[in-house]
Formats: sequence, C-alpha cells, structure tokens
Amino acid sequence: MHDSRALEQRLLPPTLSRFLSEYFGNSAWFPIANILLELLLEKTAYLHKPDIYTLLFASLFQTALLVRWEGRSGLYRLGGNLISPALYTLLEFSLEGVSFFAKPHHLAYWLFALLIGLFQMLRADLPTAQNIFFLLEEFTRTNILLVMYAIFEYLTHPQQYYSIPTFLSDSSHQLIATAIPALGISLGVARLTAARYLTQLSQTSQRLRTYSEWLLGSVFLERLLVDPNALSLQRSERAILFLDIRGFTQWSEKHDLEQVAALLNDLYRIGENICEQYQAVKFKFIADAMMAVFSRPQQAASAALALRDEINLYLNAHNLSAGIGLHTGQVIEGLLGSPDVKFYDAIGDAVNTAQRVENASRGGEILCT
Repeated sequence: MHDSRALEQRLLPPTLSRFLSEYFGNSAWFPIANILLELLLEKTAYLHKPDIYTLLFASLFQTALLVRWEGRSGLYRLGGNLISPALYTLLEFSLEGVSFFAKPHHLAYWLFALLIGLFQMLRADLPTAQNIFFLLEEFTRTNILLVMYAIFEYLTHPQQYYSIPTFLSDSSHQLIATAIPALGISLGVARLTAARYLTQLSQTSQRLRTYSEWLLGSVFLERLLVDPNALSLQRSERAILFLDIRGFTQWSEKHDLEQVAALLNDLYRIGENICEQYQAVKFKFIADAMMAVFSRPQQAASAALALRDEINLYLNAHNLSAGIGLHTGQVIEGLLGSPDVKFYDAIGDAVNTAQRVENASRGGEILCT
C-alpha cells in the first residue's frame, strides 16, 4: 500500500516550527519571566548560578515531550505542563534544600503550570467548551507578568507591599493590574480567532487532499507537490490492466438504480484496496469497468489474480462475473486537457491492446499477452 505519510507531513507544520510554537507560545513564558526577575534581583551573579540553565533545560525538555505527545488525550497536556516545574524543583531542591520553596516565584511556577495544564486538558477533552478554556488559558498565561511584577515589588519592598490592598493602593500598580488582564483577554481573542482560521484551513487542506487523490492518486499528488511539472507528458513502460463485468447491462436493467450504485460502490472499494496493495501507479473506474496502470508486470499480474478472486467471489452472489486483460508496453502518460481542466491518463497502443485482450476474456478469466 502506498505510504501517504509524506503527503500528510506536507499538510503539517515542520517539527521545528511546531517546537518553536510550543516553546514560545507556552513552555517558555514563565521561565523567561522568572529569569528576568532573578536577573533584576541578583544582577549578573545570576548568570553564574546553575538556576538559569536548569530552568532552560527543563522548559526545552518539556517542549520536546509536548510536541511528541501532540494529538493525545488531555491528560498528556496536563502532565506535560508539569514536567518543567517538576524537573526544575527536583534539580534546584538538591542544591538549595527547603529554602527553594521559600521563594514565592518558585511556588507561582507550579500554580501557573497547573492552571494552564488544566485548561489545556479541559480544552482537549471538552470540545464543546474549548473556546472558554482557550480564553482562560491565555488570560492565565498573560497574568504571569502581573504576578511576577507583584513578586518583584514584594521582594524589593517587603515592608511597603506586604499585602494585595497595599500593592493596589499605588496608582501605577492599578494601571498594571488592569492593563495586563485586559491585554490577556485581547490576546486570547486574537489567538482564538487565529486558531479557528488555522483549523478551518487545515480541514480545507484535508478535503482538497482527498479530492485530489480521487483524481490523481496519492503517488502523483505527492510528486506534483514536490515538482509542479512532474506529470508532464512522457513516454513510459507500463503494465496495463483492464477489468469489465460480464452481463452488467442486462443485470442493471432488472434492478433499481440504488442497487446498481451499491454494487458498483462495493466493486470500487474492492478494486481500490487491491490496486493500492499492489502499488498501482494510477487506476480509474468507468461504470462497470476498471483500468489500472502498474510500473511492473509482476505487480499487474498479482493484482489481476487478487481482483479475479475477490471480485468474482462478490459477483457470483449476483450471477455476474468479470473478465480481466493484461498487456505491457510503451504509453504516453501525464496530465491531459485544457489549461483550465486537466486529468491524468495513459494512452497508446499498449492501452488499446490491453482493452482488446480484456474483451476476449470470459467471466472469471485472466488473459495476458
């Protein structure tokens, strides 16, 4: 079966882009705020301590796991957001001991990680309310700046700002305390709008991919995405398979249109699975007939045997059968059509011969040159 992972990867952002988005959009917020706070408190001496490097390592490690766990349940988001504070606490506690927990910004790290992880978990597991949790998450993350500013003021003026009311008695603090939450709401709405657009774009891309594969097949679609000129008309050696149902016209005249459509859909499903299994370059259905193009005669022969067995087993229940013809030769293949409408096809005497061989076969029989 064709490996469609390469095509799927083209519809996803590169790993580095997802890593950077996760890091700067989530995992790095508190570490950056904490580093700035420590630098203001300890000046350049902080750069000579292991704290900053431990914090950066923990946040990068958390990001790597969160990117790896994309698409999993919300519990992974909750647990993933606790990895960085857990590593940071473990490593720093071994150096500082119990005094590590005496610093309010260390406790704040756990609080924000828990809240953000919780909102991400609820957003993943409760899709009907995901917009609310998305806004709460962005609001919480933005207020890291407000809390860290309040902690800085408390640590530098412990006697002056010993409580929240005294902190808010300063008019500049009132401005910050109202502006940052307001900006958090604004940022949340902006990111929610962007996320909706990206989701819609992703869904549209997936649908266009499906429609394009119906017309071109996954192999040709991948080649076109890499090189727009990949399907220019060219001469190739191909193995051509034709299949046709014997007595289908008379059978269809005696049955409802819905029954006819159901039978053809079942046949198309069987034919598609087998053609993909034996790596057909391209296959198409024409009413009760099928044409498939293969790179090698061995693939075409194996597909013909599988089609004969599975399709005739299905058709026998309807007193029908199918004949198959094979031929190998030179064809001209690629995109044919006008500048506005094009389709892939293979033409040449090899195609005509394969169809004539199929016409000569009886139901349940494979003829090959």
